[in-house]
Amino acid sequence: MQNEIEFLKQLKNPATKDIAFKKLVNLYQERLYWHIRKIATSHEDSNDILQNTFIKVYKAIGNFKGESKLFSWMYRIATNESLTFLSKRSKEKNVSIEEFQIDKLHTLQEDVLFDGDQIQYLLQKALLTLPDKQRLVFNMKYFDNLKYDEISEILDTSVGALKASYFHAVKKIKEYLENN
Repeated sequence: MQNEIEFLKQLKNPATKDIAFKKLVNLYQERLYWHIRKIATSHEDSNDILQNTFIKVYKAIGNFKGESKLFSWMYRIATNESLTFLSKRSKEKNVSIEEFQIDKLHTLQEDVLFDGDQIQYLLQKALLTLPDKQRLVFNMKYFDNLKYDEISEILDTSVGALKASYFHAVKKIKEYLENN
């Protein structure tokens, strides 16, 4: 991508904002979609969350100070939007977030966009047994190949705490898969 500072200037300039934002969406929508999808599990919900994420980014880009990378900032917004969505939906159904996600997992095999085999399905079930933070860290590290420094910036957590979360997540997933 071109120089991020120049790109930010285009995003903040009213004359070039719309064109620059379309470029931003094209650059990051797929990557953000799959991050959201790992949290929300459903294609329809993920699309809604992605749309809300880009609306927030569009409205807040003028306040972005550049203290982190643009992608890290958007990733944080997508993560927060996903968690807020899950919390809201679970409250609507009067169940815990974990129960809501397990219920969503049952529909995963029926999802036409889920082409996973049995082991992928078991992995998704194992992931849903993890606490939110461990699941997020695992997804970001294992699936998204983010470095601990990047995850630290996104989740505003120390690298040491992230390494511990990842270690515990891997251990729990391994135990789950061995027992199922």
